[in-house]
Amino acid sequence: MTQTTSQATPIRPSSRPLGERLDWNLLRTFQVVAQELSISRAAARLHLSQPAVSQALKRLEEQLGTALIERRGPRFLLTQSGIETLRVAADVQGHFTQLDAALERTSDQIVGKVRLLTVSGIHCAIYDKFLAQLHRDYPGITLEIDVQSSDAILSALSQKTASFGLAVNRAAPVWLGQQCLTQEHYGFYCSDLHPLFGREDLTLDDLRNEQLIIFTGDLLGGTLSSLAEFRDHHELTGQIVASSANTQEILRLVLAGFGIACLPQHICHNELQAGRLWRLPPEAGVGSVDINLMWNLDQRLTKAESIFLQKLREAVQEKPAPA
Repeated sequence: MTQTTSQATPIRPSSRPLGERLDWNLLRTFQVVAQELSISRAAARLHLSQPAVSQALKRLEEQLGTALIERRGPRFLLTQSGIETLRVAADVQGHFTQLDAALERTSDQIVGKVRLLTVSGIHCAIYDKFLAQLHRDYPGITLEIDVQSSDAILSALSQKTASFGLAVNRAAPVWLGQQCLTQEHYGFYCSDLHPLFGREDLTLDDLRNEQLIIFTGDLLGGTLSSLAEFRDHHELTGQIVASSANTQEILRLVLAGFGIACLPQHICHNELQAGRLWRLPPEAGVGSVDINLMWNLDQRLTKAESIFLQKLREAVQEKPAPA
């Protein structure tokens, strides 16, 4: 992509009013670029090529007559104009959502798209059953599901760029509605390529200096910090050799022998049975993490979104109590 800086010569905009010359699709593309702070990640999220995203950004800057990003080596930052444009883009998207909701109210048929952001590796029979029932009862509702980190999901919900999120969250901002969907139980694991594999005489002391693979949010003190608290409390201070926000990638790195990791027990079952993973202390596990259904209380929902939220919350509330 051609480098864009705040020192670039300003492009003289057309004399026509901004509202008449602005392409709203370009504004949406810029919004994703600004959220991701990466052309490549924005392109993947928008299902576009990187050159197409770069060109859209350039065209928007031409239409606005100002630079929106400032390149600093491989990274870039938003200019002050970029910050203001991002704020307005969020407002514009909110207005489009309200228009969508208003148009839906004129129709008896429930048709619409629900954008759901989710962490990877969720195992929940209630959620799977809900999706099947939703599709049978409301075939006009379509889903767009993206896998992101818990922190990215919370950020997107705060900016009203997604309908709902399924993620780990320990904060309680006033704008956030949430309900526990399921719990994931965590334990430490190593692979058959690791020196601790197969040993039944291990204690937590044996893990103290082992190389660690951790979740990115955990590393940053984010939403998975309960796992970091466990490590700190038990002085598991080995070198961090890899990190990822994706559960399956953490498992892949463990199987490759990079080190030990704390993983949800349900995703390790098959590899344990196949003899490729070994469960490490403590025997009782590290603890549980809640996966929450989250939504923005200030966001005006379409009919499709309202149905999705209502039916999923009802499904969760009806789940049988633990025996």
